[in-house]
Amino acid sequence: MDLSLHRLGRIDYLPTYEAMQVFTAARTPETLDELWICEHPPVYTQGLAGKAEHVFNPGTIPVVQTNRGGQVTYHGPGQVVAYPLLDLKRAGYFIKEYVYRIEEAVIRTLAKFGVTGHRVAGAPGIYVRLDDPGSHALLPQRPMKSALASPSFGGLGKIAALGLKVSRNCTYHGVALNVAMDLEPYTRINPCGYAGLQTVDLSTIGVCVGWDEVAELLGDKLTRYLAP
Repeated sequence: MDLSLHRLGRIDYLPTYEAMQVFTAARTPETLDELWICEHPPVYTQGLAGKAEHVFNPGTIPVVQTNRGGQVTYHGPGQVVAYPLLDLKRAGYFIKEYVYRIEEAVIRTLAKFGVTGHRVAGAPGIYVRLDDPGSHALLPQRPMKSALASPSFGGLGKIAALGLKVSRNCTYHGVALNVAMDLEPYTRINPCGYAGLQTVDLSTIGVCVGWDEVAELLGDKLTRYLAP
């Protein structure tokens, strides 16, 4: 698969969202897949399932309604945002595996910095143990054949969030990995719709690394793991 990588730098969220829609609507079966990597100025984005009560103190930070899945999240400086624009039919896998592959790319990126990323049953995204971010011990709330009735986040912090959209077998929106952010805006929402869910970044758990290094590594891992 030819996946063309585009580094957009820091760019406002709304025009990026609109550009993804335009790109996807204009695609043909011959259109090459692209991977956009960027960071955004402070913004809250609501997914299709988003409820207004999950944003209780936005202050001066804009709230943008979107057509991605999921609830509310925050984007801001110091976060690597990756938008894979893929033709899943051409890639040869379905949305469930697509989510798994994105999560795996994030897990492999974190591993390079000595951090173990975990999946939680029923809650897409990647989480880390707050007491021991490098621990490989399996989580009791990890995905299994019989998932828990509702997600459990005890002892965990969320370090990467997913929000996806598929239109005519083509994907947009994507994944956000927290590197070195001002995390205060997360306290003004219920992240991903979960009250009390703690959000962390690499700097919070003791990893001092630059945005560019993480962006380059995540781009490389996504290119590898999203291949057919």
